[in-house]
Amino acid sequence: MHPKLSLGLIVALAALLPGASVLAWDNPADRYDKAYEPYENATCPIADDGIAHFVYFSRDREAIRDHALLENARFAGAQIMYSWRQLEPSEGQYDFSAIEDDLSYLAQYGKKLFVQLQDASFSPQYKPVPDYLLSDEYDGGMSEQRAEDGTVEGWVAKRWNGKVEARFAALLAALGAQFDGRIEGVNLQETAIGVSAESDASFSPELYVEGLKANMRALKAAFPQSVTMLYANFMPGEWLPWEDKGYLRGLYEFGNEIGVGLGAPDLMVTKRGQLNHALAMMHESEFAVSLGIAVQDGNYIGETGTARDIGAHKNLVPMLHGFAKAFLGVDYMFWVDQKPYFAEDVLPCFGD
Repeated sequence: MHPKLSLGLIVALAALLPGASVLAWDNPADRYDKAYEPYENATCPIADDGIAHFVYFSRDREAIRDHALLENARFAGAQIMYSWRQLEPSEGQYDFSAIEDDLSYLAQYGKKLFVQLQDASFSPQYKPVPDYLLSDEYDGGMSEQRAEDGTVEGWVAKRWNGKVEARFAALLAALGAQFDGRIEGVNLQETAIGVSAESDASFSPELYVEGLKANMRALKAAFPQSVTMLYANFMPGEWLPWEDKGYLRGLYEFGNEIGVGLGAPDLMVTKRGQLNHALAMMHESEFAVSLGIAVQDGNYIGETGTARDIGAHKNLVPMLHGFAKAFLGVDYMFWVDQKPYFAEDVLPCFGD
């Protein structure tokens, strides 16, 4: 599809055609359902085509020690998650020693560090924000993330609260003062959250959009040299393509305007949700900023959020790479270090 041709225009044009069957799809939500097919027969090895490849370790930073990426020239480095709680143990007091240690260790092997900042969790047991935020001054500092049935699935900082935003901006400024230009990049966690006005009266989709934009401005101000990126995948209050209120699209436009890159977790090339949200945003526009995509747990077998080992399977890595390169046009790929798939599928495609 032409990058500037809107979904609304396509639907309008389709209505004028003598038969809807001339389109490859009848439902606009299915317009990309076969987009992966040109790449499904791709094979290894994967050519060096300019994408910067990083290995994602989540918060398991010790796993970078003696890891295979250190001796593999095709990997630029490691992406590691550091929580807000870890980096600011008390108000205005910062501890960046873990980042310094990892940066120094990787540098010994000529590898770079890409920092992911964690202010949300997907575990009811883990609260990712500092304790001082959990007070009335910050309206509790965070909100429960709930599934559709109301089950608590995790926590997220109140990104829509001005006082919380200010403290997050202070953290970003301190990080930038120490690491801008030294690390490859820094990304903020995904925009998808399990919060609504029903579960938290202080929340609204509009306030959330403005809070995310405030965080993006603070991120760019703190890191004018290193790559900056927001994982913008889904937004509360809309569902594309049918219910498009401009929330997600607006974040992609805003990032491109101010110089903050855009990315997303989960390279799911056959799932409507991903195809109609982050993947569509990347495909349909032209960007002056960096784009990134994360291959996360389960993606190696076409699923998401699973740790299961299915045994014998087709290696999807060359297809995922081909899709990310040609259909999305990404500059960065983040490959999760998931057993057994990273060793069995990823490494052989990148020359072991």
